[in-house]
Amino acid sequence: MKRLRLGQKVWLAIGAAVVATLAFSFGLLNYFYRTVYMKEVERTLIAEGTSLARDYRGGAIAREYRRQIEWYDEKSTATILLIDNPRELSACFPFPVHYDALVSGRDRETLLAGKPVVKTGYEKRFGRRVMAVAVPLLDEKRLMGAIYLYMPLADVQAATKQAAAAFWPLAAVFAAALLVVGRRMVRQLVEPLQAMERAAERMAEGRYEAGIPVRSDDEIGRLAKAFNQMADAIAKEDEQKREFLANVSHELRTPLSYMKGYSEALLAGFAKTKEEEKAYLRLIHRETERMERLVGDLLDLARLEGQSVPLERAPVAFAQVIEDVIAMYEPIAAQKRIKLSGDLDYDVIVNGDADRLEQVVRNLLDNAIRYTPEGGAVTVRLSRLSEAEGELVIEDTGKGIPKDQLPLLGQRFFRVDRARTRKEGGTGLGLAIVKQIVALHGGAIQFDSDLGRGTTVSVRLPLVREGEETYVQDKGTDGVSSI
Repeated sequence: MKRLRLGQKVWLAIGAAVVATLAFSFGLLNYFYRTVYMKEVERTLIAEGTSLARDYRGGAIAREYRRQIEWYDEKSTATILLIDNPRELSACFPFPVHYDALVSGRDRETLLAGKPVVKTGYEKRFGRRVMAVAVPLLDEKRLMGAIYLYMPLADVQAATKQAAAAFWPLAAVFAAALLVVGRRMVRQLVEPLQAMERAAERMAEGRYEAGIPVRSDDEIGRLAKAFNQMADAIAKEDEQKREFLANVSHELRTPLSYMKGYSEALLAGFAKTKEEEKAYLRLIHRETERMERLVGDLLDLARLEGQSVPLERAPVAFAQVIEDVIAMYEPIAAQKRIKLSGDLDYDVIVNGDADRLEQVVRNLLDNAIRYTPEGGAVTVRLSRLSEAEGELVIEDTGKGIPKDQLPLLGQRFFRVDRARTRKEGGTGLGLAIVKQIVALHGGAIQFDSDLGRGTTVSVRLPLVREGEETYVQDKGTDGVSSI
């Protein structure tokens, strides 16, 4: 059996709702008509009978009172009879009615209590229902007679047909208007979903352009907007994946070419002396180390992005970590005649992984020294911005970075040097690793640079608040020291 599409289901639901609404409205109209009409007839008969009964003064029913009733019978739309023998009331019907005696024992008690009796039945002569009302004539506590009023009820079916003659044309206009509005609603509902279906099929084939029109600000419109954003994100991720694979291939091709060329030279006996042979081996070893660093950085970045290596968090005296890294790079800075200085707040305590934080400082300081020319300066500052946040700033006087390339810092394999020379560059993954570590610590990193004047990197990290911990990891000691 063929399954119904969403649009067909919505149309069926709208059609069923229209039919149910019209049927309910007509049934409700018919019910109220019956109820209101019957109540109105009953109220009219009781009012007329009660008004006539007020003119009765007690005792035997006078001829003048009987003439008064006969006169009123001629003027009224109801048939009015004066019964002066209540026991014969049930026999005084001018036509047979299909129900028991009009006045039963319980009804006689009702009349003696001064209350009217109402009866409804079917009469063959008129072919319709008849409503009859008996109003008592009381002389103190004696039932002297009754005023009997009856009226044929209007043909409700005929009245219903008359109402239907006006109702159904209006219902048809209402249904047509509702279907026009429903068609528009179905189109607004179904078309974006159909566009998403087609876009999903294209994405399954590797084409990630979505282009779903956003025509409303409701849930469907927001879903279409989110789908477009998802498609753009997937396309971007796919492009980054392709670029990543191209970059990895590029990075590996050069060292592999060196290793293959020098190893072939050794195998072919091109090295004439032991010194030349050692030179070839050193070149092969250098390229092997470069590949090892590249693979290590890739694995490290993959673990950080996938959070497969949990951080070993502990309160860390961040100034001590920075001081150790500065000491490590002082010989390199001195060799390039770069002034390396630090201004550190030793009260800044970060809740983080000491080894990963050291990796952040090493990568940033390595870049600063690497891209700062001889005679320049690199300054490292650590300060507390607030009770909850500290800031590490590494500022250099290097050649700087163009403003349009600052947003690209931290992407895999991105180098400011587009020629991709390795004289001043590493694997191109250092800043990407730094950004991941900072993000895992709940911090933020910001780059600012002026071309030809230097670069400033700011890293903000959450601090340990007072009362959270009382012991801090102190690198350079054998244990944990208190603060």
